[in-house]
Amino acid sequence: MNNLGVLYEDNEKFDRAAECFGKLVKADPNDERAKLFHKDAQASVTMYYSPEEEMMSSAFKQVLEVPVTDFELSVRSRNCLKKMGIRTLGDLTRITEASLLASKNFGETSLEEIKLIMNAKNLRIGQSLEQGTQYEMRYRPQQPASPEEQAVMNRPVSELNLSVRARKCMNRLNISILGDLLSRTADELLEAKNFGMTSLNEVREKLTLMGLKLRND
Repeated sequence: MNNLGVLYEDNEKFDRAAECFGKLVKADPNDERAKLFHKDAQASVTMYYSPEEEMMSSAFKQVLEVPVTDFELSVRSRNCLKKMGIRTLGDLTRITEASLLASKNFGETSLEEIKLIMNAKNLRIGQSLEQGTQYEMRYRPQQPASPEEQAVMNRPVSELNLSVRARKCMNRLNISILGDLLSRTADELLEAKNFGMTSLNEVREKLTLMGLKLRND
C-alpha cells in the first residue's frame, strides 16, 4: 500500500496517494512514517504546477540574486551593507528598515538611497518578511576552491528533477541553484510549508547521486 501511494505521488495523483497512506494510518495509528507520508500527500492535493508561473518565478529569483555592488552606492552605504553581510537584493528583502538603521553609520540618507534601488526593481525592503518568510541571515559557504566546484554550485536546482511538491517548495524558499540548496540544513528546509520528510528524503537522495549533501548532513 505504501509503494502504491508513492507511485500515485510520482504520477501527481495526490488524492489517491492520500487514500493509500490514510489506510496505513488507520491500520496502525502509531506508524509515524505513514503519518508523515499521509500529511505530505494531503498538502499536495491543493497544489498545482504552472510552467508559466515557474518561468516568472525564475526571472524574479534572478533579480533577487543581483549583487548590491552592481549599483552606484555611496561609500557609506556600501560599507554598511558589507558589514551586515548583505550581498544581494534578495538579502534586502529579508531585513527590516529598522535593522538597517540600527547599523552604525547607516542613516536616513543611506536608507533612501537603498529604497530608490529597490523601487527601480519593483522590490521593497523587508518584502519577504511581509510575505511570511522568516528572516535569517543564511549561512553562505566559502567560495569554492576550483572553477569546477563553482560550476557545480551554479547549476540550476531544476537539474535534480524533483517532484512537483519539492519543486514548489524550492521556489517558495527562493532556491534556484545548487549553491543555495547546499547552504541550507535539513531543519531549515523543513520549516517551509508543505515540505515534509518525504520531500527532504527526495532531495537528499538526488544530492547523494551527485556526490553532494545539505549543510550539516
